[in-house]
Amino acid sequence: MSTTTIRLPEDLKARIASAAERLGTTSHNLILEAIAEKADQEERRSDFQNEAEQRYANIVSSGKTIPWNTMRSYLEERLADKKVRKPAARKLAR
Repeated sequence: MSTTTIRLPEDLKARIASAAERLGTTSHNLILEAIAEKADQEERRSDFQNEAEQRYANIVSSGKTIPWNTMRSYLEERLADKKVRKPAARKLAR
């Protein structure tokens, strides 16, 4: 395991120590968990952004989408546990 030094303002250090005590853990462990949580959050955000870009590129290249009113009806019926067919994409009107 590598070592990294960070400088914490005294007030933040005290807040971390207090939170760690309430959680029954160490300041070190709390900091590690916070860093891991932040890294996971950024990875999920990045994955989401990449997926959105890929989907948009697919819309641009194919010209096909599903109208919102059709998709909304589909989603509402699924939420109501109704058996429904997935709507088909169609060309954008120009």
